[in-house]
Amino acid sequence: MQITFLGTSSGVPTRSRNVSAVALRLPQRAEVWLFDCGEGTQHQFLRSDFKTSQIRRIFVTHMHGDHIFGLPGLLASCGLAGNQQQPIDLYGPPQLKDYLQACRRYSQTHSSYPIRVHTTEPGKVYEDDDYIVSCERLKHRIPAHGYRVVEKDRTGHFDVKRAAALGIPPGPVYGQLKRGEVVTLPDGRKIHGADLCGPPIIGRKLVYCTDTVFCENAIKLADQADVLIHEATFAHQDADLAYQRLHSTSTMAAQVALAAQVKQLIMTHFSPRYAPGNPLQLDDLLAEAKAIFPNTLMARDFLTCDVAPAAA
Repeated sequence: MQITFLGTSSGVPTRSRNVSAVALRLPQRAEVWLFDCGEGTQHQFLRSDFKTSQIRRIFVTHMHGDHIFGLPGLLASCGLAGNQQQPIDLYGPPQLKDYLQACRRYSQTHSSYPIRVHTTEPGKVYEDDDYIVSCERLKHRIPAHGYRVVEKDRTGHFDVKRAAALGIPPGPVYGQLKRGEVVTLPDGRKIHGADLCGPPIIGRKLVYCTDTVFCENAIKLADQADVLIHEATFAHQDADLAYQRLHSTSTMAAQVALAAQVKQLIMTHFSPRYAPGNPLQLDDLLAEAKAIFPNTLMARDFLTCDVAPAAA
């Protein structure tokens, strides 16, 4: 699991920061999952080493423009490029489907591949053999959800030498034992796969929370996460603005990370008011957060981070 920030500004883009979009790369299955898709996201793809043909899922937090205006163009380009063979699944508020249908109708855009839109409700959003994605309602001016991606635990390392020493012949039976199954050998012996495997490999947990003011659901969603991506639109001294607009300060993001006992906090969605040359700058927001939660990073466009495996 690897995350790349494609947009880290709030509201409007700046010269150095585009609006909200985060890509989650799943190398083992050659897929990219996208969280939010602000205007210009497809241009950010062109400046990265991602391929739009690898996009399989797009998770939208809410219907504000800086989180969705890039969707129509990105989806249209995927079709026009002619290399999009697989369907793309989108997850978001009920209005998402109407918005996309209106964009396609009035622009006379037709997709050459299936686009499936799923309405999100608190709870499980998606599950397959390897991952579970869930969401919780956050606290913003319009309905907004944060997302939690959990990699399922995997069987520990299979001890091939021990299996050979037990006289277990290589072949399909090794696959069964690796999955922890009980196998009966030709000589009648029953071998428990779990006895030949090391401790389970604990799945990684990634959480994406924006837009929101400090709320208990963000803590619930982020519980024990390996990486928490949380908005930090305002500095602590602008907390009044944060409460008025239902956004977070740097200290609120850090408080969520501390309460949820996450491993790492990465802040994003910064107001342009803290650009270089202003009395308060983004380094000040980082210092505020680190005073509460030391393992904090400040996202920038094209920052790439691995979601580190959890300790066994």
